Amino acid sequence: MDMTKLLLNILIPPVALIMLLLILPPYLVLKYLGLVRGFTYSEDVAGKVVLITGASSGIGEHIAYQYARRGARLALVARREDRLREVASEARKMGSPDVLLIRADVSKVEDCKRFVDETIEHFGQLDHLVNNAGIPGVGLLEETTNISDLTSVVDINFWGSVYGTYFAAPYLRKSHGKIIVISSAAGRFHSPGASIYGASKAALISLYESLRIEFGSDIGITIVIPGLVKSEMTTGKRRSKAKLQSIPIESTEDCAKAIVDSACRGDRYLVEPSWVWILFLVKVLFPEVLEWCLHWLFFSTPRNSRKAA
Repeated sequence: MDMTKLLLNILIPPVALIMLLLILPPYLVLKYLGLVRGFTYSEDVAGKVVLITGASSGIGEHIAYQYARRGARLALVARREDRLREVASEARKMGSPDVLLIRADVSKVEDCKRFVDETIEHFGQLDHLVNNAGIPGVGLLEETTNISDLTSVVDINFWGSVYGTYFAAPYLRKSHGKIIVISSAAGRFHSPGASIYGASKAALISLYESLRIEFGSDIGITIVIPGLVKSEMTTGKRRSKAKLQSIPIESTEDCAKAIVDSACRGDRYLVEPSWVWILFLVKVLFPEVLEWCLHWLFFSTPRNSRKAA
């Protein structure tokens, strides 16, 4: 057994490197051709049905507006019905021919079944599912006063997406539709002070990368990895406590437009803004330096002063 392990450790790296060198050139050519096709083709969503969770504010609200401008019919889901009515009114003005409002909590499996059922009952089809609903869950783990409160972050950010996808999948297969899942750079990157949030977003990436294989060509999946985007999540206390004021925040409108454009192109991934990619590269090449920088960025002030803030 030890000899087999030794041989594998010796043989696999060079064999893998040789295969990589052989496969990489044709792979890059195919990727380039796919990129060209992506920028020359865009799905026409006029008249198609788009279900958006977390549509009452932030990215979800503006995704609704982007689809409305393209003439899509919308099913908007959120817990705040008053805000949903405002968003629906704006979406109609922007060109959506039909907007359905559904008050629901994505952390409840019965609510997720209901909003999919109501969408199908009203429209008779489903073409795009946008799993956007999420909450931040910001705070240091050791300073959490009630550890059970953290379950709501995973219930909404992760399980809410699982439930909606489970109930929507048969209809999306029928229409050869798409799932757009809003993860976060925190799911690919260190997220000190938001560790549970980051873990829930990392779980989304892992889930949908696996589902992409399970669904095959029947359902397209676009995994969105946004950086800091202006929303209720990014304008609170955490941004003012840490030295984050100098980090550029993308407008919600620009992010939402990039997301819908990406979904209509059929992209597998979208990192928005695109410069966030460099952080992932730094994480791979210089992990210790990155960890030191993040510790300084978030925790260079004394703990007592953070608590007082």
